Parts: sequence; structure tokens; C-alpha cells
Amino acid sequence: MGMIEKKLEELGYELPVCPKPVAAYQPAITFMGKLVYISGQDCRKDGELVHSGKLGEQVTVEEGQECARQSILNCLAALKYEIGDLDRVERIVKVLGFVASAPGFGEQPYVINGASELLIHLFGEKGRHARAALGTNELPFGTPVEIEMIVELKAHCQEMAV
Repeated sequence: MGMIEKKLEELGYELPVCPKPVAAYQPAITFMGKLVYISGQDCRKDGELVHSGKLGEQVTVEEGQECARQSILNCLAALKYEIGDLDRVERIVKVLGFVASAPGFGEQPYVINGASELLIHLFGEKGRHARAALGTNELPFGTPVEIEMIVELKAHCQEMAV
């Protein structure tokens, strides 16, 4: 177990098994041995959504943050599946968060903070990233949050991956 996974445990989180795709896509793809693109992940834990519905109706901001943390844990699981060891991460480059939102709900950035703050706790300054937090009227399967991300690998790991 690497340092990042130990930090996860210390924070009280468990890295799940990489979620199986529910459609025709890969959980993660490494590009040019340097960048890893992680497909959108919902907030399933042990096969069940942590919460379901829309922010501003059935789901509170705090519950949305919990969903965002689970979604980013699922992203990290897909990343580990792709690269083998989370300690190979040089930095988190970009996070794109989608929030299923009721009409008039505008607190999407606060919801996605649940994921962003966890990444910063895990990776320190290398966890600070570019980000978008977008509201949408629907997400697949009733999930309140879906997140995808882009990660850069360490230079020595890039050479190994080529």
C-alpha cells in the first residue's frame, strides 16, 4: 500500500474497487504516457448510490459534498486500476463536476468542494487543480453528482509507461 492510500485510510476513507463501466467506455485511459483521463464516476458505494435525486430538492449541499467525495474516491479507484499505484501521480490537473440541480439551485461549486478538498488533503499542493462545477437538470441513474478528472503522472513513471 502506497502513501496516498495510507493517507486515505488515516482520513477514514477506503479506496473502492474500480467501478465497472455501465456503458461502452473505459474507466481510465493513459495518453502519451503522461496524462490519465478518468471517465465520469457517480457516487456509488458498494453498488448503491450514497444519495439520489437533485440538489435543492431531495439532496442537501452537505449530502452533495458526501456524494462528491464518493465520486472522487471512485475516480481514484479507476486511476489506480489504470496506473497501479496512486503514488505515481505528479498532480491533479483538472476536475469536472456535474451536479443534478433543481431549478434555482446555484451552489454547485460548494458541492464539488467535497471532492476538491479531499484531493488537496491527499496530494497537498499537487492536489490543487483547475475545475468546473456545472449544474444539469438530470444525471444518469438518479445520481446527484458525477465527476471526471485528468491527472499527470510523474516523469519517471511516464518513461516506464511508454
